[in-house]
Amino acid sequence: MTKNQKNICSIIALLVLAGLIFSVNEFASQSSMLRTILQLGAIYALASVSMNLLNGFTGLFSLGQAGFMAIGAYAFAIFTIPVKNKPMVYYLYGISDGLANVELPSWLGLILAGLIAALLAALIGAPVLRLKSDYFAIATLGFSEIVRILVASSPFNTITNGSLGLKLIPGYSSYYTPFIIVFICIVIIVLLIKSSYGRAFKAIREDEIAAEAMGINLAKHKQLSFIISSFFAGIAGALLAMYLGAITSTTFPIMLTYNILLIVVIGGMGSVTGSIISAFLVTAAKEWWLRFLDQTMIIAGIQVPFLRTGFRMVVFSIILMVVVLFWRRGIMGQKEFSWDGIYRFFTRKSRKGGAVNE
Repeated sequence: MTKNQKNICSIIALLVLAGLIFSVNEFASQSSMLRTILQLGAIYALASVSMNLLNGFTGLFSLGQAGFMAIGAYAFAIFTIPVKNKPMVYYLYGISDGLANVELPSWLGLILAGLIAALLAALIGAPVLRLKSDYFAIATLGFSEIVRILVASSPFNTITNGSLGLKLIPGYSSYYTPFIIVFICIVIIVLLIKSSYGRAFKAIREDEIAAEAMGINLAKHKQLSFIISSFFAGIAGALLAMYLGAITSTTFPIMLTYNILLIVVIGGMGSVTGSIISAFLVTAAKEWWLRFLDQTMIIAGIQVPFLRTGFRMVVFSIILMVVVLFWRRGIMGQKEFSWDGIYRFFTRKSRKGGAVNE
C-alpha cells in the first residue's frame, strides 16, 4: 500500500471510531453499559499503555501501577474539589489550612496529578531501579501498598480525609473528555517510543550489556522510562477519580495492578495497539458480557447450578488461562497494527481461495 492509501485508511478508521463514540453519546441512555465500557476501557487503555512502556518496551517488571494511579487520583481530587464542597467532604477531620481555599481547574489538576506521580517516581526510582527483575517488581509492589496504606492513615487525615476518602470530585465536562485526553496521552507515548529514547528503551529490554556497550546510559534511561510511565499512570488515576466521583484507599488495591498487567500481557508485551485492544476487550468481558453468570437462572423449574455471585470471575479466569495458553505472546505480540499487515492478510486469503477454486 502507498503512503497516501495508508493515510486515507487511517483517517477513515478515526472517523468511524469518532462516529461510534458520537452515536453512543447521542442515542444510548445515560445508564447504558456501552457508555461505561467505552469510558472505563479508555482509562484502562492509558494505564496499560503507560505500564507497557516500562514493562514491555524497557523490560523493567514493575507492579506499582496502582500506587501511582492512587497518587494521581488523590492529587487531582485534593486540588480540584470546589471550595464550597470541602466542608461536606472533610466534615470529620477538618482540612489543612493550606488546602482549604485551593481550587484548580480540571485540566491543571490532571497535569499536576501526573507531575506529582512523576516526582515520587523520581524519588524512589534512584534506589529501586538498582534492583533486578523480581526484586524490582517486589519493591514497586511494596511501594504501591505503602501508598494505599498512607492515604488512609491518620497523620494524613486533613489532606486525604483518611479512611473516609474523598467525594464530590469534579467529573468530566463532556462525555468526550476522557477519549480526547487518552488519545493525546497515547499519541505522546507513541511519539516517544519512535524517538531515539524509545530505541534506547528497546535496546535495554533486549540486552542491557549490549546497550551499555553502545553508549546508552542505563541508569538515566531506566529512570526516564519509570518517570514517564508514572506520569501517565497518574493521569489515568485522575481520570478514574473523575469517572467515579469518589475515591478511597480501597479503590486502588493490588488487584488493580494485576488487572492492568493482565491487559498488557493479553494485548502483547511491547505493543501499544495490543494494550488498547485488550483494554476494551477485558473491560467488556468483565463488566458486560459475563454479567449474566452472576445471576441465578431457572430453566423448566430447575435452577442452573453454579450461576451465582462471583461465578463470572471464575469463568473469566478460565477464559484468560485459555488465551494465555494459546496466544502466549498476546494478541499482537510485539507487533503494532498496520495497514500493510491487514493488506497482506487479505491478499494471502484471496490467493488461497483462488488456489482452492482452481
